[in-house]
Amino acid sequence: MEITHATVNDLLARLGPGDGYLYLPIDLDPQELIDLMSGVYGAPRTLVLDGFTDPTVDESKGEALLVPFEDRAVTIRAWAYGDQWIGAGRARDGEGMERPVLAVARREVPQPLAVDRDEDVDWMERLIRITGWTHPAQRPDVDWAEVESRLGTALPSDYKRMVETFGEGAFDGWLGLIQEPWTDLREDGLLIWAGTEHEESYCWRVEGADPDLWPVVVQSCDEELRFDCQAAEFVCRILVDPHHPYTLARYFDTHWFMTYRDAD
Repeated sequence: MEITHATVNDLLARLGPGDGYLYLPIDLDPQELIDLMSGVYGAPRTLVLDGFTDPTVDESKGEALLVPFEDRAVTIRAWAYGDQWIGAGRARDGEGMERPVLAVARREVPQPLAVDRDEDVDWMERLIRITGWTHPAQRPDVDWAEVESRLGTALPSDYKRMVETFGEGAFDGWLGLIQEPWTDLREDGLLIWAGTEHEESYCWRVEGADPDLWPVVVQSCDEELRFDCQAAEFVCRILVDPHHPYTLARYFDTHWFMTYRDAD
């Protein structure tokens, strides 16, 4: 009763620091556990399905979660969360009985080197590295010509790459990437490309003919701050710069993108 009614965080706390795993009561439905985890951490990656391990699984995709089970894993789904891999599913115990399991393992993503303001950087490649993103492109076939025609404006190229690469989801499970810019603030000369549950709107100031030169503007609680950079650079900096006004680096040392769509 205590285990089956515990929250996800309570269960994870039982595993203690470092790598670990926990067999759960045999009458607990593993799919209910996976659904619960998905509600907290987004769509999972499948490491093992019906006893067969995905041959592409490596350190960057949660391989460490499988170590405690050796060849006994039956179905394991994995989520990236900060500096942890979290896994849930089914595995055979030492007596060969299939049981629901929960596991955690340390997740390491190498941080990119700092860059100077004037350095020529591919910020999308940097963002992929910062988040440890290894999924295939989620939306490679977006019809941007149709979207831009409907909006009446071209859109920044780095934003289009972000949507194509990451798809639906949120950076650090917090900064939600909008799949098509919202025009709610168009009268103010703003298009919204991301946002948070705290009603912060991350926008572009639409000025000039070249959308790649539009500055980022953040609207929050009647406050408006302007940043003279592209969207991808802005996201990189809030992830790794603890002094940024909208930093996430104070809360997480390792960063990820929580996808809301099913991924391989």
